[in-house]
Amino acid sequence: MFKSPLELSQQEIIEQVMLTAYLAEYAEWDNRTHLERVRRYTYILANGMGMGHEQANLLSVAAMLHDVGKITIPVSILKKTANLEKSEYKITERHTTEGARLLHRSSSPIFQAGALVAQTHHERWDGSGYPEGLKGEAIPLGGRIMAIVDVFDALTTWRPYKKEISARDAHDLLKNSSGVLFDPQLIGFFSNKFDEFVSIFKSTNQN
Repeated sequence: MFKSPLELSQQEIIEQVMLTAYLAEYAEWDNRTHLERVRRYTYILANGMGMGHEQANLLSVAAMLHDVGKITIPVSILKKTANLEKSEYKITERHTTEGARLLHRSSSPIFQAGALVAQTHHERWDGSGYPEGLKGEAIPLGGRIMAIVDVFDALTTWRPYKKEISARDAHDLLKNSSGVLFDPQLIGFFSNKFDEFVSIFKSTNQN
């Protein structure tokens, strides 16, 4: 017998959301450990910024959907290892609005939070991000958190188009961009919790 949605455990919900995000990015790379790190990193920052456990947990699960819009990007661009042309970069930027569009169709609180994160995780504190050029606290907290989480994980892990750097070097790069690209309060908390980030990173990179 299949379970009713109301009977699903938290772990089963996490697995369903992770599978959705994984399938959306399947053509680009195997992102399963990335999604697990994103979920756990996000919870640390969200909880530390005053969200209660339930809200921080919801955001952390929704955060795995941040790049779901990549399912609309041509595979030839996703898999390109050379520098993107300006026109190609503009196409990749659409993954934010496309992801939000796809997720907004659902009334699920997780998908609604995911839509917000998808839309805003490339916005930057100084207004230099996309798609709307939002600045400072005009960027929703979920987007500000995801900006740090996504960049830290991108810097510290191998991707088809780049090599990784150490967690400490990644930390220093983010810290040097505090108040410019990233929320300074969040960067301060990220620095305070850096050992927890490193522990999560090591636990998902043991192969």
